[in-house]
Amino acid sequence: MENILRQKAKELLTSGTVKVVIGYGLNRGKTRTTPVFITRPEDADTLVFNPLCVNNLSVYLTRKFKDIQALGRPAVVAKGCDIKNIAVLISEGQLKREDVFIIGMVCDGVVYRQELWKGGLKPEIMPTKCHNCDVQNPHITDFVIGERTNFAQPEAPSGMVFDKIKEVDGMNPSGRWDFWTAHFSRCIKCYACRQVCSLCYCERCITEKNMPQWIETSAHPRGNLSWNLTRAMHLVGRCTFCGECERACPVNIPLNVINQKMCLVVKDAFNYRSGYDPNEHPPMIVFSPDDKEDFIK
Repeated sequence: MENILRQKAKELLTSGTVKVVIGYGLNRGKTRTTPVFITRPEDADTLVFNPLCVNNLSVYLTRKFKDIQALGRPAVVAKGCDIKNIAVLISEGQLKREDVFIIGMVCDGVVYRQELWKGGLKPEIMPTKCHNCDVQNPHITDFVIGERTNFAQPEAPSGMVFDKIKEVDGMNPSGRWDFWTAHFSRCIKCYACRQVCSLCYCERCITEKNMPQWIETSAHPRGNLSWNLTRAMHLVGRCTFCGECERACPVNIPLNVINQKMCLVVKDAFNYRSGYDPNEHPPMIVFSPDDKEDFIK
């Protein structure tokens, strides 16, 4: 797969089809992968693809990275879960489909530490998102690399994240309040969750608005609660479960639990899952007369 990827990158850059290839390369110690931005055909041989390619590179297609956009039309190396975020960006008018060349990578799952896959990829150490993935064969692409996989998907969402959702749902209201306030109290307001998320693309975040000030900027329990709940609500009907926010969180707040709980609510209320059809808008920004009304009290 890496040889094909490198050859395709060279071809795209040499022909001028794209000006930059956003992909993965090895870090200096060759122990992890890191995002790389290839602008010269001869540098394409540094591209890699393996189970450590966990970063969702779609974030570099947003307005956060104007210096990368200034390079010209990009090609992006994307797993199916990354492409789901690209689909949301297109549906929300943040990106035109023709403005990006998508190199889709068939993916059997990722892991977060090298020592866990040296002897082969073990399903039990893959993140929950991989166990529930139905886009191992990338669904929106200009070029696909890899053989189609028959990775089995469970009939119902399963794994650690969804087990925790069931556990929290089984608590009484005060128990759920204690659960979340305890986790949110650890927030240090680093905003890593926001920065790593390609769907947090506002040029000026609500946390930075101070006339009036909506959210306290210091790591205070009241401000922490407001920030985390606000971000969760902003992702309702949009989150694709790429898992980057929780992976980036330095204090291990279970952000996947709250985000996927909201995804389950949207699926039940609107029969909608984000990231599959770039021509379909998220349900929270459109009105349909067929929408359920049983939530109105």
